[in-house]
Amino acid sequence: MEDCLFCKIIQGELPADKVYEDEHILAFNDIYPKARVHVLVVPKLHLASLAELTIVHKGMIGDLMLQLPHIAKSQGLDNGFRTVFNTGAGGGQEIFHLHAHILGG
Repeated sequence: MEDCLFCKIIQGELPADKVYEDEHILAFNDIYPKARVHVLVVPKLHLASLAELTIVHKGMIGDLMLQLPHIAKSQGLDNGFRTVFNTGAGGGQEIFHLHAHILGG
């Protein structure tokens, strides 16, 4: 998606403070943190939100979910963290590329 901020970050067109990357996902620090640790975890495949997931995305979303605790731990969140998915404008989503927020500290 050419106008998507997160797609531009994934493609290296915009900078980001990356904390994790593999072939399917990218995690980076939020530029407007709501907690001491605020990491965004995005799939490299563009999907607007959780509402667009289908059975075809089962592996991708499973991989993303399994990485969340590892990413949180790598950021020092050993005592727990919060994970948030905002879905759609009514759910508070501002960037329309599926992403999870890891918050803690």
